[in-house]
Amino acid sequence: MRAWLLKIAFMLVVFLPVSAISAETPLEKVTIAYSSISGNMAPLWITHERGFFRKYGLDAQLVFIESGSTTVQSLISKDVTFAQMAGAGAIQSRLRGSDVVMIAGVINTLTFKFYVDKSIKQPDQLKGKTVAVTRYGSSTDFALRYALERYGLKPDKDVTILQANNMPAMVASLESGKVQGAMLSAPFTLKAKSMGLPMMADLQMLGLEYQHTGLATTQALIKSRPDLVRNAMKAYVEGIHFYKTQRAESLAILAKYLKTNDAEVLTEVYEDVGLNLTAEKPYPTLRGIGIMLRELAATNPKSAAARPEDFVDLTFIKELDGSGFIDRLYKKPAAALASRESSAPLPVSNKEKAPSASDKTKPTTPTAKSVAAVSPADAAREYIVGPGDTLSNIARKYYGTGFKWEKIFQANQGVMKNPDYIYVGQKIIIPS
Repeated sequence: MRAWLLKIAFMLVVFLPVSAISAETPLEKVTIAYSSISGNMAPLWITHERGFFRKYGLDAQLVFIESGSTTVQSLISKDVTFAQMAGAGAIQSRLRGSDVVMIAGVINTLTFKFYVDKSIKQPDQLKGKTVAVTRYGSSTDFALRYALERYGLKPDKDVTILQANNMPAMVASLESGKVQGAMLSAPFTLKAKSMGLPMMADLQMLGLEYQHTGLATTQALIKSRPDLVRNAMKAYVEGIHFYKTQRAESLAILAKYLKTNDAEVLTEVYEDVGLNLTAEKPYPTLRGIGIMLRELAATNPKSAAARPEDFVDLTFIKELDGSGFIDRLYKKPAAALASRESSAPLPVSNKEKAPSASDKTKPTTPTAKSVAAVSPADAAREYIVGPGDTLSNIARKYYGTGFKWEKIFQANQGVMKNPDYIYVGQKIIIPS
């Protein structure tokens, strides 16, 4: 009888849902900050709204702090326990001697698109003009300087850079003509498009690793409360799983926090950021942090000697990954998976639409939207670069292999200074 009782007790402990166990214990209050009103923050919003923090024993309160530097200070002062924020703020704080580290990297590349005034047709026309970022040292600032340098322009010398504080202000500055360019992300890219502004560059096309957004905390908390950090990370990865697999519910939460019911805006955020860029296994990107440190070395000598590993703590994401915790979330029965896949739109880098009557009268020069249907034998010699293009992708479309990108580069050296950076709307020659 005792053996049977022990066996039943063991099964209850193992198989009883976490939510049922936690109902018997008080929830621990934690405050979690997020640093912008943008689609990049969706994993945190969804984790909170769907009750995953409560599932793991945490009574989480979310607070919005509109500044990476202020968000970091709130971590250091222990006013908040965790913060979902841009990696740039955490890295610069660490260089100044704080114990802030990234424990998750949810978006590990640049999400921005560079929109310019209608008068700007090519990058060299930006010389003498003014462009906007949210704040100096922010992700938008890094992205803009990175792009300008690859256009052969010197930031702050050839091009004036202004702080606008937030993306709505940047869009307003573009609309009023106060600035002639700005780095925007969804959903503000839709506003720029509706204004008829041209997109000069899609930084996602670079494939550049960069610690854009992640979850940060302090080493002091990790050392003193590892179980608290572990439970927060469990909740966080479950929230990411829900975001990537439950479209309708996720769109509703996005609508609440972005304060819009515009289906086009919400869909762009969900597909561009949620499906395509949000990591299922949110490891911080050591390579991306290394790139950021090299860029910072020009103004901060400490960054030249810093190691990317000093800015992260991978303990908890490695635990969850190694134990199979994350893989089990995405392991669905075949029938359910097939049903979900058949109803979900395929993620594509270039959105296609049916040609209009006016389109049929236009020249048939291939563009990013039409080249997929052009066979190598019929390919025209001129090509217009579109969002998401790289020389490797274009070579693969025309020649069947991305390794022939150099052939295209050599044919366009008169207009192309760097094979890694081409801009949207650029006309290039495709050798036969």
